[in-house]
Amino acid sequence: MRILVSAGVLWCFACLPCSAQTILKSEPLVLAPYEVAFVKDASCPSGKVLKVTGAIRGLHRRKACVALAGEQASLAAATP
Repeated sequence: MRILVSAGVLWCFACLPCSAQTILKSEPLVLAPYEVAFVKDASCPSGKVLKVTGAIRGLHRRKACVALAGEQASLAAATP
């Protein structure tokens, strides 16, 4: 039983994404429902990024300016 539990814990650590969020330079055209993307653009004040949350068909995306710590974010090298 201990082997099964320890294997499960190791599997979870291996599959977890890193805690850093990628910041895009432009808003993605396609965004799955409830998927979150962070965008650095001029619509938010300095020190904040635009948090875009995908919506189900027929509803608008949610957009809000949020502050991210420097350790949590990294600027994406590729543009979507």
